[in-house]
Amino acid sequence: MSFGDPNPNNPYGQQPGQPPQDQPGYGYPQQAPQGVPQQGYGYPQAPPVSGADYGRPGQGARPPLAGWGSRFAAVLLDGIVIGIPYGLLVGIGSGVGGGTGGLIALLGVLVGIGLGLFKLYKEGTTGQWIGKKALGISLLREQDGRTLGFGMAFVRNIAHFLDSLACYIGWLWPLWDSKNQTFADKVCSTVVVKVG
Repeated sequence: MSFGDPNPNNPYGQQPGQPPQDQPGYGYPQQAPQGVPQQGYGYPQAPPVSGADYGRPGQGARPPLAGWGSRFAAVLLDGIVIGIPYGLLVGIGSGVGGGTGGLIALLGVLVGIGLGLFKLYKEGTTGQWIGKKALGISLLREQDGRTLGFGMAFVRNIAHFLDSLACYIGWLWPLWDSKNQTFADKVCSTVVVKVG
């Protein structure tokens, strides 16, 4: 390459004696002329989450509601998963007695609380924990089909107190309710649907 060759691929910039070339601008881009739409900045807006179109006409159908039997089996399975380590550790701690037994029993209580909170976290963020996942059902918001979040899953769990009033009738309510909801589901506007 000779000194005077005009080479557009020259990595060293402009050749002497050549007219100046436009440099890329720095800072904010210039305003578009009036009447011309301005270019957007940053990343394009993300498309809506699939749950946003939950049940809207022409936007996708709601999944079928889960029946009482699968809901009951999921609660039973979750109770076993939480209850076995809790019961074993508390039972062993009670049998050992003394300070060591008390610590083992306390560990059992903490494991039970930890598993219970983790269950609420998973149901709030994914709609499922072990029982619901095994039975192919999921807990969702009735309005838009999205997951509840940990806070609402926690509130829903507290609202199950209402299901236990009056001889546990709230737990049986899904048997004749058109949306298969317990009282807690009605209070928190949630549904349990089939997903698998």
